[in-house]
Amino acid sequence: MTERLSDETRGPLLQPLFDNGWTMIEDRDAITKTFIFDNFVEAFGWMTKAAIWAEKWNHHPEWRNVYKTVEVVLTTHDVDGLSSLDAKLARKMDSLV
Repeated sequence: MTERLSDETRGPLLQPLFDNGWTMIEDRDAITKTFIFDNFVEAFGWMTKAAIWAEKWNHHPEWRNVYKTVEVVLTTHDVDGLSSLDAKLARKMDSLV
């Protein structure tokens, strides 16, 4: 079962993501990042690759795509906040760019 990140595990898991452009959402226990691509096809292709991993791990992002921009929010609804799955998916999304 997935658990909400403890205060002790947040720093080591989240700081590398913050260093790579992810930020906390002010009113939620969630992280966000905006990815900008050269065009719609690249943005949609990246979303497709990310979707395959999200489905494989059964952990799905909240995201929004407008033309070449993809806004991503990650949180684990089952634990009402961040879990290790969010850090895992964020790292994978970064690696797919």
